[in-house]
Amino acid sequence: MTGPAETPFDTVENAQEYVRLLLEAVMEAKHDIESDVSTAVETQLERREQALRLVRYKLEKLEQHLKASGRALNDLRSLRRLLLEERIELTSPTVSKPADSKD
Repeated sequence: MTGPAETPFDTVENAQEYVRLLLEAVMEAKHDIESDVSTAVETQLERREQALRLVRYKLEKLEQHLKASGRALNDLRSLRRLLLEERIELTSPTVSKPADSKD
């Protein structure tokens, strides 16, 4: 990239941080839903319990997707570092090694 980052998604690291924050929010929401499910079961609110169980399922799926996204972003960061290191090596002046002389 050329120039400074203009949005939170201009760098892989910023995107990783955003995904990490989303994952934390999802995990917190899952914890809250668990207590709501327990309350619905205790008060015998079957439709509410079913809806909350569906919410929990959707949050679990979202958590899985966010974890996969985090791994993909990590892979991209690693590949970028690998490619930039190679580019730096290609553009840096080479140091000539002395030839072994067999006199």
